Amino acid sequence: MDDFYQPEIAISPKLTGDEFKHCTRVLRKKAGDLIGVFDGNGQYFTAKIGSVSKDHCTLEIVDQQTLPQKPFYTHLVIAPTKSMDRIEWMVEKLGEIGIDEITFIHTQHAERPKMKLDRLEKKAISAMKQSKSGYLIKINPLIRFNEFIKNTKPISHKYLAAVRHGLPTLQKLLSPGHPATILIGPEGDFSENEINLASHEGYELVSLGKNTLRTETAGLMACHIVNLINDY
Repeated sequence: MDDFYQPEIAISPKLTGDEFKHCTRVLRKKAGDLIGVFDGNGQYFTAKIGSVSKDHCTLEIVDQQTLPQKPFYTHLVIAPTKSMDRIEWMVEKLGEIGIDEITFIHTQHAERPKMKLDRLEKKAISAMKQSKSGYLIKINPLIRFNEFIKNTKPISHKYLAAVRHGLPTLQKLLSPGHPATILIGPEGDFSENEINLASHEGYELVSLGKNTLRTETAGLMACHIVNLINDY
């Protein structure tokens, strides 16, 4: 059974937009066919296609399930790379392994001062359907590093991955079951001022290993470590 995404299905049981086009024009689904629908918040619906019009199809809900939610929360805060392809790849893979939130930050050594989220959200939706997790990553717009650090007070363990010798590895500091916010800098790393500011706000400096990683690889590595520590 093919799966689709419709955040308002419980209120308005129908498919619209790209999901409708993929369902009826690409997969050739028709009235009477059964499909699966995620709402992105952990609900999975089995639905029967009803009437099909030019821009939507109605759905009859046959069954509804609540999918299990992770017992921990992962928030990745990361400087976007110059290449959108690399960012999209990262979001897709993070969606597959299962993280909860991504915030993009504009740092002193930033490679990309502006970005659009439309394609990233599509990648996140595709990854949610691929992994069948049922929970869509929350993707936040670009925000300046200083603004994020000063105005965002996550109720979680807070880490900043830095390229420095002698730092403890992330896996040694993580505790299973606890929410984690992890900061990843650009290819040129965070500036000393940024590191000092984050440290002052309670972020622990950590290493992701001996090798120097690309930004998107570091983001994926950090979130994978969180999953491993939590046996997820």
